[in-house]
Amino acid sequence: MKIQQRPLLTNPDLFQGLPSFMQTILAGRGVQHATHLELKLQHLLKPTFKGLDSAVALIDEAIDTQQHIVIVGDYDTDGATSTALMVLALRQMGAKVDYVVPDRFKYGYGLTPKIADLVQQKYQPQLLITVDNGISSHTGVEQAKLHGMKVIVTDHHLTTKSAPEADAVVNPNQLGCPFESKALAGVGVAFYILAHLATQRKKQGKTTCNMGQYLDLVALGTYADVAALDYNNRILIDAGLKRIQQHQCRAGILALFDVAGKSVQHATAQDFGFVLGPRLNAAGRMETMDVGIECLLASTFEEAYPLAQQLQRLNLERRTVEGEIKDEALQILQNIHLDTPKSAIVLFEEHWHQGVIGIVAGRLKEQFHRPSIVFAPDADGIHIKGSARSIEGIHVRDMIEKVAEEYPHLIRFFGGHAAAAGLTIKKVDFEAFKTAFEQCIAQVDASILEEVLWTDGMLPAEALNLTTVEKIDALGPWGQKFPYPVFEGVFDVLNFRWLKEKHLKLSLKCQSGQIIDAIGFNAKDRFSFDETSKRIRLVYQLDKNSFNGVTRLQLHIVYLMAVI
Repeated sequence: MKIQQRPLLTNPDLFQGLPSFMQTILAGRGVQHATHLELKLQHLLKPTFKGLDSAVALIDEAIDTQQHIVIVGDYDTDGATSTALMVLALRQMGAKVDYVVPDRFKYGYGLTPKIADLVQQKYQPQLLITVDNGISSHTGVEQAKLHGMKVIVTDHHLTTKSAPEADAVVNPNQLGCPFESKALAGVGVAFYILAHLATQRKKQGKTTCNMGQYLDLVALGTYADVAALDYNNRILIDAGLKRIQQHQCRAGILALFDVAGKSVQHATAQDFGFVLGPRLNAAGRMETMDVGIECLLASTFEEAYPLAQQLQRLNLERRTVEGEIKDEALQILQNIHLDTPKSAIVLFEEHWHQGVIGIVAGRLKEQFHRPSIVFAPDADGIHIKGSARSIEGIHVRDMIEKVAEEYPHLIRFFGGHAAAAGLTIKKVDFEAFKTAFEQCIAQVDASILEEVLWTDGMLPAEALNLTTVEKIDALGPWGQKFPYPVFEGVFDVLNFRWLKEKHLKLSLKCQSGQIIDAIGFNAKDRFSFDETSKRIRLVYQLDKNSFNGVTRLQLHIVYLMAVI
């Protein structure tokens, strides 16, 4: 572990009125102008997508002529919010619309020929629209068109190949698309299309809707999909979060907050990723995402609440299964004496659950700072499906593509992003793929495999207070590529205690003499604490601890080490 401070501010006059340490925080996150702190919807990028006009014209005609539209979604939170958004907005504009989300255990990911057949069998639609998938679904699009459907692909996933032969394709990451932000989630792409459609229909005096009412769904899907928080995404998330805090949101979102025991009024963007997202994702991981989508579609709290309770139960089940698989994975690594794998982690067991392997891969990636792929068996007994998670500096989708180019027979399907990807291979090819992928990762610069913990430097003594926490929170939302501030410092240890034998609670004395508490959750598994240490170097975030009606400053420990 190497601790390194982010680059210092290059233009000290850029954010006049802010303390210097906060100016440094913003500069270190690439904020180029003070106006980028003004998260107003009017500052959203204009809809300059390739294929947008064609898509809008097709949907507009479908609404006017009462064609049957079917949305084909994905089984994660981005897919669920994208699907719900399309269904709600199009129905409000007068469309006849239904949705299908593939059962991941039967059909896998995306618009496959089998999904096209299923859509035809159930609905016989005139128009099929994908959300959060489809950019690699060449054969699925072909099959849908053979059934006589028109097809619109809306997606955000990366591709280096030409788009499918759909009637329209809208994806900021497709070749030749001029839209400046490539970080939109699938729900963001859907929002732009629907907003453009609503505007066109309003000008023509047709039935339309106010898309602002659905920003809660856009915010949830964008953050939960770990999309990079560029200026455009931060505007979308901030607008949706404010609607939720004011209870101007879907009943299903209110119900999910309720079953999680969280306050809607004090909701944060992080709640999308760590509270709501996991509960929605649990539906797609353990059963079917229809439960999550129906929760978001529910028009009343009474209708949404039982669905939210079901999602809560599925999430508890998911946690149990995930924990068991992670423990087994760690045991496998221990048995082969891999305290720290040389290049990558690639694991497979016959009984592992396909729905949670992505989370387990993420946990292994975090613990060992290595790209990780975890496989589980497919229902056909021939193939296995893998979920990949990667570290900063290693584009895991491109690495899988590199293996596919060198060994074309090894990989049947793959897709994804820089940090996360999915793939399907034959079970008999597991060892060959494992060797090829490890060799591919072994060729990267060794420094990338050394974990770097970036900080925002030392926090001035006078800034160690609750006011600073409030000022930092006001500059949010914080998240992917716009991380919550992390500071470092040296403190004297006055006393310590273990909570539930795994969480570390410290009482510290700052160099200024101030006494402050610090907490390290799951410290037993995350770092080594020498109980004889009198002085420690701490990497931490500022936090609030409320107890018995009193709120105090508390340090949230990210990393610690003894000072010799």
